[in-house]
Amino acid sequence: MVRLRPSLLELQSYVPGRKVPGAVVLASNECPYGLLPGVAARLGELTGGLSRYPDMGARRLLEALAARHGVSTDRVAVGAGSSEVCGQILLTVCTPGAEVVFGWRSFEAYPILTTVAGGVPVRVPLRDHVQDLPAMAAAVTERTRLVFVCNPNNPTSTPIGETALRAFVEELPGHVLVVIDEAYHEYADPAVVPDALALFGDRPNVVVLRTFSKAYALAGLRVGYCVGAPEIIAQVRKTQTPFSVSALAQEAAIAALQSGDEVTRRAALTIGERERVTGELRILGYDVPESQANFLWLPLGQDSAAFAGHCLDHGIIVRAFPGEGVRVTLGLPEENAAFLTQAATWRA
Repeated sequence: MVRLRPSLLELQSYVPGRKVPGAVVLASNECPYGLLPGVAARLGELTGGLSRYPDMGARRLLEALAARHGVSTDRVAVGAGSSEVCGQILLTVCTPGAEVVFGWRSFEAYPILTTVAGGVPVRVPLRDHVQDLPAMAAAVTERTRLVFVCNPNNPTSTPIGETALRAFVEELPGHVLVVIDEAYHEYADPAVVPDALALFGDRPNVVVLRTFSKAYALAGLRVGYCVGAPEIIAQVRKTQTPFSVSALAQEAAIAALQSGDEVTRRAALTIGERERVTGELRILGYDVPESQANFLWLPLGQDSAAFAGHCLDHGIIVRAFPGEGVRVTLGLPEENAAFLTQAATWRA
């Protein structure tokens, strides 16, 4: 009998958003506006070269990202989506039994990837749907190797401001790596959610994580990256699965970086819908925490699964976290209107 890792036997698999033909999909925090025009045009030019391996070092993409953030290329590492980059970072710092601290609930992949890397997840309960930074700092021990801070938090959409985040980072010991996950950076008000690259770019124990899956509309092509100190990034690159970022993905990401104005325009549309849908839900009597992302959180507790089932019965897919809440992605105006109709029906 093959001896399997005991820590994996009880580990719950990642649960992706459901896909039902013909349904309105508001479950996966995707951009509803399709490929950026420049990306679509570039992809059409590339199909003839797909029989060859991509550039494993992603040189052109690293150069584009470095130029975008005003850093040297040795401070950037890429992976197949920010999930793979999270895994790369964990493999870089985790030894067997090392502790990884994060608020809970937060990004579902954190405990999964931590366990796969041989680490021990340390979940710190949220306070009022927000990551409790003082409690997270208190949870750090000599065994802690990494702390995840998702800002704004997924799935609760709630932000952490500059003063609190700066105090938290300064409190932690230097041997603990702080990974600030900014997957929803483009949807956040900079007056509310600080740019961690600008705030902590010179910190040797801070890595900032970004993705092309959300505002850049490349969820299906899988490109994520992180920015940190060169000595850390050099090791993070070693843990990447060889050739995991395809040639199409690399070129699409480069093209997407050249479409900044369109990304900003689309994000503004989503932010406008976020404010509209939040207001409508609150009028209906729902408790909706402040969102700085492209989704909303409804803390429905024991009603969460039933609410999601009600929406699904009417052709709308939202993401339920049974016993806790429901995450609703902001879609097109007509999709959001369809969701609001069912939210009103549920309250009736």
